Amino acid sequence: MTLGFVMLVHTAFDRAEQVARYFASHGCPVAIHVDGKVPPRRFRAFRDRFRTEPRIVFASRTRVEWGTWSIVQATQAASERLVEGFPDLRHVFLASGSCLPLRPVGELVAYLDANPETDFIESVTTDHVTWTIDGLEEERFTLRFPFSWRRQRRMFNACVKLQRRLGLTRRIPDGIVPHLGSQWWCLTRRTLHSILNAPDRKATDAYFAGVWIPDESYFQSLARRYSTTIESRSLTLSKFDIHGKPHVFYDDHLPLLQRSDCFVARKVWPRADALYRTFLDDNRPVAKRTEPNPGRIDRVFSKANERRASGRAGLYSQARFPLAPHGSVLTCARYNVFCGLDDLYEEFDGWLDRHLGGSVHGHLYAPERAEFADGARIAAGCLSDSATLRDYRPTQFLTNLLWSTRGQRQSFFFGPRDNQEVAGLLVHDPNATLVVVSGAWAVPMFLSGQPIEEIKVEVARLQRIELDFLRTFRNPGVAARIHHWPLADFVAQPVEKLQNVVDEINGAGPRRLTDLPQMRDLRGFTDFLQRLRNGGVQPKVIGDVALFPDFADAGRKAP
Repeated sequence: MTLGFVMLVHTAFDRAEQVARYFASHGCPVAIHVDGKVPPRRFRAFRDRFRTEPRIVFASRTRVEWGTWSIVQATQAASERLVEGFPDLRHVFLASGSCLPLRPVGELVAYLDANPETDFIESVTTDHVTWTIDGLEEERFTLRFPFSWRRQRRMFNACVKLQRRLGLTRRIPDGIVPHLGSQWWCLTRRTLHSILNAPDRKATDAYFAGVWIPDESYFQSLARRYSTTIESRSLTLSKFDIHGKPHVFYDDHLPLLQRSDCFVARKVWPRADALYRTFLDDNRPVAKRTEPNPGRIDRVFSKANERRASGRAGLYSQARFPLAPHGSVLTCARYNVFCGLDDLYEEFDGWLDRHLGGSVHGHLYAPERAEFADGARIAAGCLSDSATLRDYRPTQFLTNLLWSTRGQRQSFFFGPRDNQEVAGLLVHDPNATLVVVSGAWAVPMFLSGQPIEEIKVEVARLQRIELDFLRTFRNPGVAARIHHWPLADFVAQPVEKLQNVVDEINGAGPRRLTDLPQMRDLRGFTDFLQRLRNGGVQPKVIGDVALFPDFADAGRKAP
């Protein structure tokens, strides 16, 4: 009998019993501490299950609260009970009721037999701590913490700020060099006995009772005083999320846990039947074992933490939207936005469909409804064409459409008549390709034949909207691929400009564009613009059409 276990149990008593019996059946004594908050009747019922098991004993109980001295007290009580009751132990392994052995106990015993004088405890100075999240490092040893961090958060923070402002500090006792590390350790009996029976234990305990989260520093600091050989690592696999809370292992983590080669894992879901069934079966196929190496699965947890913090591009929880700094890419796939070309050309959507493929929608943000491809009323992802539903969250409407159709490139039209709330997303999204022919919205107004007096107010309104849109192209953080030409510049060389757009979207190919859709009849358009000027409206976004005396014929057909 060379190895014993200390177990801190709070909940899931059936699983704690199962693991404790597993340890005891392999000759390892177990000292259990049950949280003092557990009702006496439930505690007695749990304790009575072990009446016939001499290797399982119980320690005096303490009411445990996270981050306080009570956790160290509970560990001390169980450790003393184990060391006094089983004097032949050489190592003591600290575990919780939610821990699960990943390798047969015999392998752990053999590993410790090969390292008889080694203490396995993560123990680093505060200067080298890299895992602290929203917490204190050096100050946890020099400030006072009369308030509970969990139950009295505001008072806790206010007290810390006040002590910092007044320069109030506590003196670290002589002979103690603060160290931090994981709560879960495996110490030699000699080191643990020295800590528990130190001549200055009373003063040391009084000091650490005022340290914040002492279970991460008490044994980690004192082991440095008494140990002859420290391996600064834990034999327990314990991973934490971005908020400093432990990851919970479920049944689908089975291959991951097997790959780690660690001896014990924390924290295992009580209903993970497959994990308990697999790892508590010593008759399972023997695997080729190596040194415990949790680094093998670090990449998976790093990716999980990154995904939890930033999400996946274009996919948002309905309960929580990402902060702006976390979501530089707001959509999940590339897409194309064409502004003005459907006003300039007839059946431009059909031409796009032939040359770009994917789905070519109309004006997704039209005032009346979302114009989905092929006139659909419901799009992928059960998106309705209702303008009311769309305009409740215009940007999420687009991100949802792109997420539901990923793998198929989407194209749609956008103009000053549409809902402009999505404009900021379009300009700042690196997945967007914007093709803008400014002023083309005036072509349908010209072809309508309405008197200038009836349309000049609308012309001025649309021009103001488009000017605001064009100004965003010069804002910091613009990430979209933008192709912008005033109408006059575009019609001078439409084939070259469209060729550049198609090459960027599809990739340059050997074939050149030999066809363009039919451009609308622009004869008399120059006179229309002059009448607008005479009516008091200055067309600013169209360009200098006076430079093109043959404007009516320019660009109507590809050469």
